[in-house]
Amino acid sequence: MSEKKPVAGTGGNLYVPFEERTGESSVVFFTRDLSEEGLKKIYDKVSSVLTGKVAVKLHTGEAQGPNIIPRPWVKELFASRLPEATIIETNTYYEGSRYTTEEHRKTLAINGWTFCPVDITDEHGVAALPVKGGKWFQEMHVGESMLNYDSLLVLTHFKGHTMGGFGGSNKNIGIGCADGRIGKKEIHTAEGSDNMWSIAEEELMERISESTKATIDHFAPHVCYINTMRNISVSCDCEGPAAEPVVTPDIGIVASLDILAADNACVDLLYNLPEGGGKAMIERIETRHGLRQLSYMKERGMGNDRYTLIDIDNGDAVITAAEAVKDVKPGWEPDRYNTFWGRNKHR
Repeated sequence: MSEKKPVAGTGGNLYVPFEERTGESSVVFFTRDLSEEGLKKIYDKVSSVLTGKVAVKLHTGEAQGPNIIPRPWVKELFASRLPEATIIETNTYYEGSRYTTEEHRKTLAINGWTFCPVDITDEHGVAALPVKGGKWFQEMHVGESMLNYDSLLVLTHFKGHTMGGFGGSNKNIGIGCADGRIGKKEIHTAEGSDNMWSIAEEELMERISESTKATIDHFAPHVCYINTMRNISVSCDCEGPAAEPVVTPDIGIVASLDILAADNACVDLLYNLPEGGGKAMIERIETRHGLRQLSYMKERGMGNDRYTLIDIDNGDAVITAAEAVKDVKPGWEPDRYNTFWGRNKHR
């Protein structure tokens, strides 16, 4: 931390339309195919940067959580593309079914994450990574064993979040790679406060993003991002079966080598859903000032908020976010992945 207290930015509740953004542009791939095959196809578009020992940062969810990425998708991806990879996780800051390593291991088994190694990276200690150009941090504490890997695939269930507004790749890394006792406390709790969730709105978004920056700078350029837009509850997967019911329609999967472009594309898809289909998520994002995640990542040089959207379902045609979702009907219907053992028992 610097000696002079930083001041958080503003505007986290204000959406900036694509045509009003300036600067360079990145490539974002898109598919409507929410299945094992869709995930493999879009993975192939960004996976060339992955080398050596690959870590897959995945939110494995609280016990029996209904909305996490379907286990069959990930199992098939590992079997066909990543046979030597490892899922990485950290323990939680709050008390729950992933608070201790012992509890976390039981939850992993309940949720079916048993087909590949899962490394709870803060099980045996923490490491400090530098935050280059940080405003809130000079370093961020992460699970120690995360440093044993050469590459990182950020495989994210894009959804809402009680405090962050939305959880995309940025939250998956910023919170999910910070260790459960030190790093997460640095992000969430003001020094000397008795309220563990005392940091919110723009300051929280900036802290999350700086934590993310420490991890992606460590892995760069061997890091890529996939966001799955399915079962988009306004609640995070950390709420498990208590998550708010899904009302936002399923959209598809996006992938990029640019974290900001990937997350911004998902937000744009929500704002462009026909007939107000994105209303619930937009309200959640704006009331929590979650859009500051995007503007702050841009300020910190973490990526571009302009992008070329490539429709891999239609010969890699260039499309807009509005064109990508023009045929999406309002309302949500469970798909065939909402029926297998270990998930959605409470629906």
